[in-house]
Amino acid sequence: MSTRAPDRARVDNPQHPGHDHDERPRLPASRWVWMIVGILALAGLLAVRGLADGAGFSLPNQLQDLLTLSISVVIESLPFVILGILLSIIVQVWLPEGLLMRWLPRNPVLRRLCISCFGIFLPVCECGNVPLARGLIVKGFTVAESMTFLLAAPIINPITIVTTHQAFGFDNGILVARIIGGLAIANIVGWLFSLHPQQDSLLTPRFAAECRRPADHEHEQSRWSKSVDLFVRETSVITPALFIGALVAGGIQVLVPRQVLVTLGSNPVWSILAMMVLAFVIAVCSNVDAFFILPFASSFMPGSIATFLVFGPIIDIKMLAILRTTFTTRVLVQLTVIVALLSALIGAVVNFVV
Repeated sequence: MSTRAPDRARVDNPQHPGHDHDERPRLPASRWVWMIVGILALAGLLAVRGLADGAGFSLPNQLQDLLTLSISVVIESLPFVILGILLSIIVQVWLPEGLLMRWLPRNPVLRRLCISCFGIFLPVCECGNVPLARGLIVKGFTVAESMTFLLAAPIINPITIVTTHQAFGFDNGILVARIIGGLAIANIVGWLFSLHPQQDSLLTPRFAAECRRPADHEHEQSRWSKSVDLFVRETSVITPALFIGALVAGGIQVLVPRQVLVTLGSNPVWSILAMMVLAFVIAVCSNVDAFFILPFASSFMPGSIATFLVFGPIIDIKMLAILRTTFTTRVLVQLTVIVALLSALIGAVVNFVV
């Protein structure tokens, strides 16, 4: 079931014959405010760190680590967020109506399988995939279908595949487990949520209302005007969540000693759980996470490394903050539990086979 009605058409206003009546509310000023706040927040973080380095005074170690970690997460993720927003605009505004739908199979299982492979053509990390998945919902995809894309795309991504191969090659089946595991998890989750009778209820009320807006407000807008509106709207929603998630991720990394996780690396069960916790906390981009985890490969079992590479791109602190702009809290809890269980299963299988 789609959350979007057919594109709005030009209608006549009975009070003003021959003229179009713009019933669509103008973009709220708060959207621009949030976008500017996001830019100023990044500039502020960089300024504080730069002043501390240049002025010769030192911040407390924990505060300095918090700033360093938070800034690195934001700088690493922000370009892909912007790329994802731009791709979302292309999907919603510039692609011919029905182009994506026309070439997809009608069988729901095959349809979701094809959608899960979209990431091959859209090399965006997990953060940038959120605005793109939102755009797919607005364009007419079901929530379950867009969720299938959202979960698979960060892993079925040419950049991610290449970097993982460079880090591990085909040793211990880590690369194969990541690709097959990512596809399997995305399609299983998509199938489970497709069983929900009311797809709209999986979305936050605010985003569900945005998806229905074209049906409620008949309006004819230029493509460039639509593109600007969408860019401001998505930026104002996604960037505050990104900053909050980055600060939380940085704070937890400062407070939780990494040695606690490393000491658990040799146990087949605890090593998997430790890597899931590490992936959740570190919130590193899927395009570079293989190089981040490579030093741990000597002390952690292959299955736990595979679990990190499957679980991290789907569920981490930063991602949950961003996903909350689209899905309800209940959906995110269910999603986290399902993905965690399936990721742990993949890690256990790799440990058993290897």
